[in-house]
Amino acid sequence: MLMRTLLALIAGALIAPSLAPFSIPLLVIAPPALLYIVSHNLSGRRAAWIGWCFGLGFFGSGVSWVFVSIYEHSQTPLAIAVVLTTLFVAALALLFSLQLYLWRRFFSARLIAVSFAGLWLLFEWGRSWLFTGFPWLYLGNAALDTPFQHLLPVGGVWLGSLAILITAMALTGVLLHRKLLALVFLPLPFLLGSLSEHNWTTQLEEPIEVALVQPNIPQQIKWNPSFRTEILDKYARLSRPHQDTELMLWPETAIPALFRNVATPLATLLNDLDSNGVTLISGLPSLEPDASHPKGYRIHNSLATLTTGSGVYHKQRLVPFGEYLPFEQHLRGVLDFFNLPMSSFSLPEGKQPLLTIRNHRISAAICYEIAYPELVRKSAKESALLLTVSNDTWFGHSIAPAQHMQIARARALENSRWLIRGTNNGLTGLISPQGEIVKQLPPFQKGVLRGQVYASVGETPFQQFGSWPVLAIALFAALSGAGRRRGRSGEITQSDPV
Repeated sequence: MLMRTLLALIAGALIAPSLAPFSIPLLVIAPPALLYIVSHNLSGRRAAWIGWCFGLGFFGSGVSWVFVSIYEHSQTPLAIAVVLTTLFVAALALLFSLQLYLWRRFFSARLIAVSFAGLWLLFEWGRSWLFTGFPWLYLGNAALDTPFQHLLPVGGVWLGSLAILITAMALTGVLLHRKLLALVFLPLPFLLGSLSEHNWTTQLEEPIEVALVQPNIPQQIKWNPSFRTEILDKYARLSRPHQDTELMLWPETAIPALFRNVATPLATLLNDLDSNGVTLISGLPSLEPDASHPKGYRIHNSLATLTTGSGVYHKQRLVPFGEYLPFEQHLRGVLDFFNLPMSSFSLPEGKQPLLTIRNHRISAAICYEIAYPELVRKSAKESALLLTVSNDTWFGHSIAPAQHMQIARARALENSRWLIRGTNNGLTGLISPQGEIVKQLPPFQKGVLRGQVYASVGETPFQQFGSWPVLAIALFAALSGAGRRRGRSGEITQSDPV
């Protein structure tokens, strides 16, 4: 059992090199394949332990950047930061524990590899909404830059995950069960990927000139009022030479105050941009009166069109502890980590209008909202462009910014739209409808990225049908393996067929 435990930890940890910034996509087959191998003939209880160990490796390697946010930006003592990160990873690992327990307990009599793949996909989808969702480390993100990437406009990132799972299970069928018939399924995902290569949308011929401002402002001074003038001056200096563009983008909470408190120092710049027909879209906190709220108002993490153009967008998926504090009345003040600046944001109510530029509607996403496939899909259907802003300064030199950019690439590919990504310190870039990074600024440097994007018309199959077709396949696959053969000891009494 010790060897199985170690193999499960190693198998889970292989997810990190599979994804950006390491980007070794072939490795992504290893985590599900090895997890299947080390747990395929265990009882439900032992499989739950193996699943939890796998989850420790999976999330411990893949989201290790959580430690950077806790330790470097909240003055939390090192020991407490380690404990909080460990608890976070251990809690997420329980999902794999439950997944493996259910699989061995209820889905392990026949077509066992098929049920394993189906249950994995259902749990991966479940992470997109459970407890507000943590849509990170999807297998399908590794499909980028492989033949599998053409499946994303058809069925979203989860169809990419399914292709990877089919490949992994076919390999285990050959290696573990000596089922040569499984070889038939190996080329299937590649064939489907090749057949799915298609231009699903049409780009309009007239380009839109854009300028993305990356100021590289340290997180330590961002919300300090004594640095506010310096920060606004920096944005103005970087922006003024680019008034020949049509769209200028400042990143998430670029303006570190309510707009009414900065309207005067920004007035000259905004008037000049307006006169030159430049649409400036900026992140900033915004206040909305609300008599039903205990404070009488709500504070939103927002994107606003400040010059020609229109629209205000409020963030719909808030980060627990970073943007709002669960059990605030009990936790506020206990640790510095629970007192982060701007950690009292509220959710918007009702459907929000899209931002617009030159009669083109823009689908907006703030920070990790871009990781939610369905959230982006719903607004992208009505838009010509995708736009996302972030402040990845929270994650320092960790792997998170590269993972975040890879996720943004997946959204561009799913919706076959140009995607504009503006950040405070990287990675700022322009992504084509094919998911390719066309231009990108170096991280941890100030600069302005100039380029052209194009509005698109048309819909991908994923935009039309969403994730339900793939989820239906996953559910059918899981249920196809329902039933079990167990002896009195709880162990499997005969080898499991594929």
